[in-house]
Amino acid sequence: MTHSLHRRGSRSSLEKDFVWQPYPTKGINDDDLPEKWSRIIDIVEEVGTPNWGDVKTGPKISRSVEEIRSGLTKRSRVRGVFTGREEVSEFLRRMKEADIGLSVVVSGLRDEVLEACSSAGLKPHSVNLSLGVWGKRELLTEEEVLEVTTMCGHHMVAPKIVISLAEMVMRGSMTSEEAGIRLAKLCPCGIFNQERAAALIDSMTEKTDT
Repeated sequence: MTHSLHRRGSRSSLEKDFVWQPYPTKGINDDDLPEKWSRIIDIVEEVGTPNWGDVKTGPKISRSVEEIRSGLTKRSRVRGVFTGREEVSEFLRRMKEADIGLSVVVSGLRDEVLEACSSAGLKPHSVNLSLGVWGKRELLTEEEVLEVTTMCGHHMVAPKIVISLAEMVMRGSMTSEEAGIRLAKLCPCGIFNQERAAALIDSMTEKTDT
């Protein structure tokens, strides 16, 4: 999905950030969707994912797994993040074995995603690429802040919130991990990577101290 394609940052940072999104097709494979979502939840929990959620209920960072599972409906959309290519490969391998019947979208560095697909014995159906930002780019916030805000594709994480939390971390009012969790709770989809956000905020505060 295009809203997950515009994450920004260095290669070393983006190598720890992959979005996964299974998708049904209306009238084709959307029968028994709650049961299918529940099976996918079992898989991602076994593989290990720092954050995921159902946009109808919210992310795991602020809801229990059972609360999300109990709220699953045909209108649910379950998606989340992984922090390494190995987890992506294992997720795709297990999804292939489970044969749940839904399409799976994975976003991340192209070569890393393609390698994950190859390791799982899969060939991508199609590839979408981000062409970057066009227009009055001088109106955008600082690049280091964009690296955080673009992890929420619907822009529910505002730049000023990131800056405010980074200042609190710098003052010692909270840890970067706590700031990452605060930000992740603002993204109902569950594709915000709070672990990467914490690392990015640490980098921001180190630069300020310098």
